[in-house]
Amino acid sequence: MNNKYRNIILALFLIAIAGSIVYLQSRKSFRFSGNNTESTGVAISKEAKAKKYKPAQEISTPDGFVNTDSISIGELIGKKVILVDFWTYSCINCQRTTPYLNAWYEKYHDQGLEIIGLHTPEFEFEKDYNNVKAAVEKFGIKFPVVLDNDYSTWAAYRNQYWPRKYLIDIDGYIVYDHIGEGAYDETEAKIQEALREREAILGMQDEIKGGIVTPDNVMTTDARSPQSPEIYFGSDRNNYLGSGIKNISGTQKMSTPDKPKTNVLYLGGTWSFSEEFAENKSNNASIKFRYQGKNVYFVAGSETGSKIKIYKDGNLVGEQEVRDHTLYHLIEDTAYGEHTLEIIIESPGLRAYTFTFG
Repeated sequence: MNNKYRNIILALFLIAIAGSIVYLQSRKSFRFSGNNTESTGVAISKEAKAKKYKPAQEISTPDGFVNTDSISIGELIGKKVILVDFWTYSCINCQRTTPYLNAWYEKYHDQGLEIIGLHTPEFEFEKDYNNVKAAVEKFGIKFPVVLDNDYSTWAAYRNQYWPRKYLIDIDGYIVYDHIGEGAYDETEAKIQEALREREAILGMQDEIKGGIVTPDNVMTTDARSPQSPEIYFGSDRNNYLGSGIKNISGTQKMSTPDKPKTNVLYLGGTWSFSEEFAENKSNNASIKFRYQGKNVYFVAGSETGSKIKIYKDGNLVGEQEVRDHTLYHLIEDTAYGEHTLEIIIESPGLRAYTFTFG
């Protein structure tokens, strides 16, 4: 091969290498990994995302806003990374995730993250705007909260759980979602990846904050330890009722046994059942339940105020006044175990919705 052809081939080879470098540099950004995928170091195109991920859904017929006058998913796509959190304020599982959401908002909001709390109520009282606003203030929530009283946004996402988080990237695709509590380290890592991709696409040079948040006053649970299921009082879902007749609305007079069975709900006195709750109609009515767990939570309320006495294994451990319709923390132990809870309600008017355990 003479020098002329050798120089031509060498020149073409160098041009090819230079072109490859330019192309790779133009595509250099952090690919969001999403569910069950691996980071490649190369940006994934919108076309590829459309084949892999579902698009975000818009907020539908909002019933009120807290911490903002208005907000939509559409106005944020192309500008922000969005974390949508479905929650309801009397849910202990939701309450235990709130410190992490607050910490992420404080850490990443100025780096392109927007969090939207979609408040979808489980009970009728959670539709009240003032109740939601008070809960937002109580939990120190600064990010926008949208009331989804008619479940229309919940349905658009085909959601079935409280809490549930959907992470939406800058292109408007749901690239990660998580059901329930936990996986906080994983979720934060996904947030960081999505923010780095946003930085690359927008041509920004800011360094996304690393590390993992460690909020104060976090309530923890041990999923490996035995825990009683959630127990509903209302006639729609009182499948664990051991005294009286299940799944029937109306008034019943009942009594509690000396030795209750584990995970069976017993009521004493006269109670009126509606779909969502049972309301005591007699003085010194009682609730008895043998549970497994460490903490006992009670969703309840009273229009007139109801004083209750709380017993664990026959010993008085506390007294509370139930008035606001919300979550009450009845028992806090240091270890998991099996115990008998008994509640004595002094006067009529207490509305009992659920027991939850942790």
